Amino acid sequence: MNSNETKIYFAYLIFFILSIVFSTLINGLFLRFSIKIGGGQNGNKKIIRWTSTTKPSIGGFSFYIIFLFSFAAYTFIFLNNDVFFNRQLIGLILSSTVGFLIGLADDVYDTNPTLKFIGQTLCAVILIVSGVIINISDYYSINALFTIFWVVGIMNSINMLDNMDGVTATISGIILITCLFINIINGEFLSPLSFIIIGTIGALGGFMAFNFHPAKLYMGDTGSQFLGVLLSGIGILVLWNFRDVPGPAFQFRQFLFPILSFSIPIIDTTTVFYHRIMRKQSPFIGGRDHTAHHLSYLGFSDRKVLLILSCIAIVSSGFVCSLIYYNHLIRSEFILLFFFYFIALYFIMQVLYELGKKKKKKLEANQKNIEVA
Repeated sequence: MNSNETKIYFAYLIFFILSIVFSTLINGLFLRFSIKIGGGQNGNKKIIRWTSTTKPSIGGFSFYIIFLFSFAAYTFIFLNNDVFFNRQLIGLILSSTVGFLIGLADDVYDTNPTLKFIGQTLCAVILIVSGVIINISDYYSINALFTIFWVVGIMNSINMLDNMDGVTATISGIILITCLFINIINGEFLSPLSFIIIGTIGALGGFMAFNFHPAKLYMGDTGSQFLGVLLSGIGILVLWNFRDVPGPAFQFRQFLFPILSFSIPIIDTTTVFYHRIMRKQSPFIGGRDHTAHHLSYLGFSDRKVLLILSCIAIVSSGFVCSLIYYNHLIRSEFILLFFFYFIALYFIMQVLYELGKKKKKKLEANQKNIEVA
């Protein structure tokens, strides 16, 4: 490593520390301001939270501020204006900005789900037009439709995952760290995208000082919608580009890395969607029926639930990084084993979900009997 590279790595480290510090300061100031004006949870929006107390939902502002600061800081530190001419990065800025505004409007005005879906689709279209698209076939229309499905799906998954103190920020941070490690493996650590990832991880770290149980504030839809589009876009750029050309039409390897990296939000969202539809309930209306909640019904504390989900995410991400590092040595048959790991993980979570549901019903029945007595 030469002296120039050492300086660059040092600049990355300093920026990461500053991102944490700035995020902590921003959230601390916003929290004090919201308390001063008597702001609790967003007045116009009915949100079902795991905890009964109301908290300011303003954490997402720090994510967006530091995200924009990352772009500006990169050009200032490295005297490189090419970032402003990078079509994909500009698309990431625009789509993330739209995601931030969608979340802000939803927090303030409780927007109609259809309007919210249109906004999420717009985020996906912006990414596609800027060249951030998932290539799963030789047909552009199929790739575009699948990209829309991915972006909208992840935006809703991250939004729905924000149901217990610290969970969304921690899982999002693990996904970003995974993408950063993949960039290191691919020799792209010194890219603007890595710099942005580092800044966002720092922003999440500063936010966690206030969101760790018991939380003092939430990220709100402002934060979850922004994170959703940012994670989906970074996921496309980092996780979805492992496709052999030429190669078969459907490649397990290409699907495996994103699925494992986003295992927790994917499992949680599909589980909640299925059970709500079976109850003939709208899947977009919140409730205390997420996988994290059912782990709590089993007797785990909020911190232990966070630890369990984090460990699952770390193990899954570890598999992804290992598979990519040894990508050239791994045969397709070996890849299938990790699909079976995800399927096994999914069914284990379903078993825990059902056990938690039974425990909840039993506790409710006992409570009724006590009240009657």
